[in-house]
Amino acid sequence: MNKIIPNIGIHHIALRASNFNRSLKFYKALGMTVKAEWLGAAGNIALIDIGNGICIELFGGGDEYIPEGHFSHLAIATSDVDAAFAAALAAGAKPTREPCDMVLPANPPMPVRLCFVEGPDGESLEFFCPKK
Repeated sequence: MNKIIPNIGIHHIALRASNFNRSLKFYKALGMTVKAEWLGAAGNIALIDIGNGICIELFGGGDEYIPEGHFSHLAIATSDVDAAFAAALAAGAKPTREPCDMVLPANPPMPVRLCFVEGPDGESLEFFCPKK
């Protein structure tokens, strides 16, 4: 049991797809289920449950920072986003988004608390907590 970040686990990994519909069809054909879909600033987004509550967050299209076919961030589930953020900063991470509450405009809407940090090799980590 992790004594620094409560109830830690993997929530999702984000993937930029070159063809959103083709990728969504592919993951559905593997028996994965869509938990939510919404339209983001850059296009379609789907949260796909791959099993055991772990998801792929599928984004349509790449951009200059995250090319298509690449994973963009790892989302770590926790029941205390603020404690995870503080622990990451204390360990040397750089803050990229302070902890905040938001409602993802999914169908159905998904209230969450989240934050982002940059790890020691420049990797993007999200601490994520779905809210009831």
